[in-house]
Amino acid sequence: MKRIFCAVLVASMLVTLCSCGSSGNSSSTEDLKKPQGVSSGQSETSKEKEPSSDKATIAEKVLVDDKGVKITAKELEQDGVFGAGIKLLIENNSDTNLTVQARNTSINGYMVDAIMSSDVAAGKKANDTLTFTSKSLEACGIKSIADVELAFHIFKSDGWDSYLDTELVQIKTSIADTFTYTYDDSGDVAYEGNGIKIVAKGISDTKSIFGPGLILYIENTGDKAVTVQARDVSINGFMLNPIFSEDVVSGKRSIAAMTFMDKDLETNGITKITDIELSFHVFETSSMDTIVDTEKIKLSF
Repeated sequence: MKRIFCAVLVASMLVTLCSCGSSGNSSSTEDLKKPQGVSSGQSETSKEKEPSSDKATIAEKVLVDDKGVKITAKELEQDGVFGAGIKLLIENNSDTNLTVQARNTSINGYMVDAIMSSDVAAGKKANDTLTFTSKSLEACGIKSIADVELAFHIFKSDGWDSYLDTELVQIKTSIADTFTYTYDDSGDVAYEGNGIKIVAKGISDTKSIFGPGLILYIENTGDKAVTVQARDVSINGFMLNPIFSEDVVSGKRSIAAMTFMDKDLETNGITKITDIELSFHVFETSSMDTIVDTEKIKLSF
């Protein structure tokens, strides 16, 4: 199932390139830079500052060396087919065929979509690239990469049993020490408490493959990774089931879209979204223990 998912994700990215920027990801960040319909604004930090016109680079760094698996970051790729990426050398010195994937990837403090699933037979090596999708970087306003954090999920290729789940590792680029980290939290604060801040930034001004999205800024200042989902969602008074589930690790932020299916909007005769009512269900990602179920929230556009 995991490799099937990655194949589907790559296929979705191909559709993206051939369909004027449409995205098929379940929490699409399609054209989120110009959200419409925010009814009031909050404090806004300055946009990301680039310390240099030079492209960032990385020094070669061993990220993982455990249980016969060694993963080395070799090079930062700026202009790949799907976006920026990090070239990796994966060495499997174990006696087990393994598949290597990335988890909880963030750049400059923002959670970002990443693509990689590398099969490495026992005793073999592989060169592969961890790719950060252009749409995800654009949605977060990321023009320069100062640092990358991620964990690796490694499982047995035959049977898919877990083999190794690493802690988060960090890769700093050549601009990290002079980079200014700023974040745009402008919009309507839908919820703030328990180390979680959720800001509604408006409705995306273009459609994804599935439909328009409610753009959310999510900040996690707590000490555990959280997952944010929506409950009891209605648009213009009609109940709908959006596509939305967002993981945000401790100390990170996310720009995510709660996507509404075109078919659901058409069935209910909704041609323009004027108001949304919903509540948020927030829980610890690892234990699934509930952190908060918010009161009903109403947003007007």
